[in-house]
Amino acid sequence: MKIAIVFAAFFIAVVVAVPIDDPSQAQILRLDSDVKPDGYSFALETSDGKTHNEEGQLKNIGAEDETIVVRGSYSFVADDGQTYTVNYIADENGFQPEGAHLPNVGIH
Repeated sequence: MKIAIVFAAFFIAVVVAVPIDDPSQAQILRLDSDVKPDGYSFALETSDGKTHNEEGQLKNIGAEDETIVVRGSYSFVADDGQTYTVNYIADENGFQPEGAHLPNVGIH
């Protein structure tokens, strides 16, 4: 019985000591934000190589077609070790991403 308990404790210790590649364990290295009545901006960088920068501005303030225009980019390190970056605009025409790894399918 004692051998089983010692083995179980040893097994648990080994499992706990093994590093886990868990994205939820990433630490925030930088977070800046600025919120104003007519827009916002933020910048985020995490220890797992992710970055995200974005700014939004109200367009046609007070008009019936008032909307927000968002511009930004984010980068991440994929499972293949490559860093991928997506630049985007989101406005009355929808979300429009661009990136070297994304297909270029122009809108007609």
